[in-house]
Amino acid sequence: MIEINESIISNKIFIVRNQRIMLDRDLASLYEVETKVLKQSVRRNIDRFTDDFMFEMTNEELEIWRSQFVTSNSNFDKSLIKGLRYKPFCFTEQGVAMLSSVLASNRAIKVNIQIIRIFTKMREFLYSNNEILLKLEKIERKTDKHEFEIHHLFNAIKKLLIEPEKETTPIGFKRNGNK
Repeated sequence: MIEINESIISNKIFIVRNQRIMLDRDLASLYEVETKVLKQSVRRNIDRFTDDFMFEMTNEELEIWRSQFVTSNSNFDKSLIKGLRYKPFCFTEQGVAMLSSVLASNRAIKVNIQIIRIFTKMREFLYSNNEILLKLEKIERKTDKHEFEIHHLFNAIKKLLIEPEKETTPIGFKRNGNK
């Protein structure tokens, strides 16, 4: 059985167009084929790869991706973007699954199984974190409401504790102006 370290695969999953994707060259490397071969296979079967399965990066996206990748990694290995002269194909989880039918090698099938499992773990992790975030937001809203109510309660207590100033009536006679 082919076993690739999970971190190797998960480090090759990026976010482009708000989607988790893998680049053609990274997949080709995992499948142990040339990127050119992978791209040719995809082009021959392009009807299997709809926009939600695979898309080609635009020049602008490529430049943004390169610059973000370089600046976000302090231990940056320049070989990671070396060779990115051509706009890469970006495969979503469904596109990666479809690749196993296009690249019918045993390795491609087994590597795809691992990749799909990692995508699934990521989705489950994000889902569980999302549940935690929703619970925290709910608690925050409750505390905000309680804070508001406590503030009004303290104001009411302060009003009760502070003795109101009594109107004093002067003792003695009142004088009228000049008389």
